[in-house]
Formats: sequence, structure tokens, C-alpha cells
Amino acid sequence: MPILNVKVAAKKSPEMTGKIASILLELTTRILGKDPNLTAIAIDYVDPDDWIVGGRTLSEQNKSSLYFDIKITDETNTKDEKARYIAEVFAAFEHLLGNLHEESYIYVQDVRAASYGYGGKTQEYRYHHR
Repeated sequence: MPILNVKVAAKKSPEMTGKIASILLELTTRILGKDPNLTAIAIDYVDPDDWIVGGRTLSEQNKSSLYFDIKITDETNTKDEKARYIAEVFAAFEHLLGNLHEESYIYVQDVRAASYGYGGKTQEYRYHHR
């Protein structure tokens, strides 16, 4: 039941949205073991003229970038799984967008089961009532 929030410096199109969603759904399922039927992805596009790194726009640097965070229930993935996930997401976006700025961020956020949920029920509740 993770939620993925993505900001990407790219031209918005249905094709790009589909590629981003497909990449993230596949990696989230394969590496983190999350149920694809319970995975939500929200994508925002930012004009490279409006994304500044080191005082210069991405356009000026001829770079692309992303900021992506995923919220997962604490203690459901290992450090190694999260490190592999971050590395593979970065590589996938480097391939998709090209010339990805090193200052592109991927944040796997572990949230407490009692503070996180969907459908009006916490993950803690779901754990105890499965």
C-alpha cells in the first residue's frame, strides 16, 4: 500500500506518465515486494526552467532530474532492499530521462504502522486483524 510521489523535470505526456508509472510499479513490486494492486503513484511535472540546482536551472545545465518519495510501513523492508531500490530507480530514470543530475533524490520513508493506512484503517489495525 505504498504511495509514491514523483516530481520529474520532463515534458508532460501520457506516454511519459505511463513509462514512469510502469517503471515504479515494477521496481516497487519486484524489489520491495509491495502489492501492485495497492500501490498509488502521483506524478507532477516541473519545467526544467523552474528546477534549480546549484543556483542554475536544469535547462542551463542540460540536465534532467527527479524527486521521488515512497512511504512504506516501517519494518517491512530491509536496508539492503531499500538501497537496491534507490539504485535501480536512479538507473531507470537515468535511462528514461537521460543526463540525470546527480542531485536527484529518492527517499524511502518508513512510517509507523499506527500512523499510516488507507481505507480508514491503519496498517497496525490490518496487521492485527488479518
